[in-house]
Amino acid sequence: MIDVAKARTMTPGVENVVHLNNAGAALPSTPVLDAMLMHLRREAAIGGYEAAAQVAAQLDAVHGSAARLLNCAPDEIALVDSATRAWDLAFYSVPWRAGDRILTSTVEYASNFIAYLQVAERFGVTVDVVPDDSVGQISVDALRSMADERVKLISLTHIPTNGGLVNPAAEVGKVAAELGALYLLDACQSVGQMPIDVTSIGCDLLSTTGRKYLRAPRGTGLLYVRRAVLDRLDPPFLDLHGARWVAPDRFEPQPGARRFETWEYGVAARLGLGAAIDDALAWGLDDIRDRVYTLAEELRARLTDLPGCQVHDRGIEQCGLVTFTLDGVSADAVKAALRSRSINVNISRAPSTLLDMTGRSLPELVRASVHYYNTEEELERLCEALTET
Repeated sequence: MIDVAKARTMTPGVENVVHLNNAGAALPSTPVLDAMLMHLRREAAIGGYEAAAQVAAQLDAVHGSAARLLNCAPDEIALVDSATRAWDLAFYSVPWRAGDRILTSTVEYASNFIAYLQVAERFGVTVDVVPDDSVGQISVDALRSMADERVKLISLTHIPTNGGLVNPAAEVGKVAAELGALYLLDACQSVGQMPIDVTSIGCDLLSTTGRKYLRAPRGTGLLYVRRAVLDRLDPPFLDLHGARWVAPDRFEPQPGARRFETWEYGVAARLGLGAAIDDALAWGLDDIRDRVYTLAEELRARLTDLPGCQVHDRGIEQCGLVTFTLDGVSADAVKAALRSRSINVNISRAPSTLLDMTGRSLPELVRASVHYYNTEEELERLCEALTET
């Protein structure tokens, strides 16, 4: 069980705001701040290279922490600067050929779908969207019926940016295994919010960010690459860290997922990522999920009771992202009114998840996303503010 009072003591930002934008960027904890600030001071005092050398063991340990987080081996982890970079590195490493198929879902994020369209134009790849089931999640039955030997990749967003839906990632993994297709999971919103076990899910590739539910700094992310699929992938670019130049006409990639990394990175940010992952592991991902889900369920119930408020989340399993609209009030007006009361929320607009939003005739949604350090009193403050908007 989460000690909420302790969590808030370790979260300086709660003194300033009711932060319900954790699916955007969560408030960092004191250990994360300390790790980053200490290193920045070290760099200022002795120099960047020299400071990095002093914390080499701590930096290397981040791979081990990330591996424990996802239940994989450290050499299956690449540390990068964002979830976008992680996802792109995975996707563009697939050796595409004319006639290949990509199977994906209706809630795919715009950045992902733009990449699908680009390789479709460039290589003659076909992009097929699997329909939703009756509750709004990807239909596993439809996925299985659409699969054939031309499917090169099944690419799934675990939790979309525009709602509390949790797609059945492990069930999709079973279909991918039956088919022998690569399986890429965009876990940008799920890692840090709930336990994620890549072995149980069955994904070959997973991308995520640090800044959301992991509570790490911006400019951090990670990529999981299952060791068994490395030889099926060709990283879109390499440098002297991802590969070794062994002869004038020959190079050798790193043996593991670190071939997807680059030599240069923000050392302080990476130390902050490590501290954030260690924090999440210490709190316990099961307990974090239980706290987040309970708060989100309460918020949905409170919002449903408000006159003119409609909650738009779908799926059997619903997580900490809560989306809603107020009759006659734009999402921008809602966000501004809440911000004037030091309550942070965000807006999801149709272009971010075009297929899903246009399919449901939703041009925009207000998104309130809770974390374990939020309180029931903060949810009450949100709802009171909405009644006066």
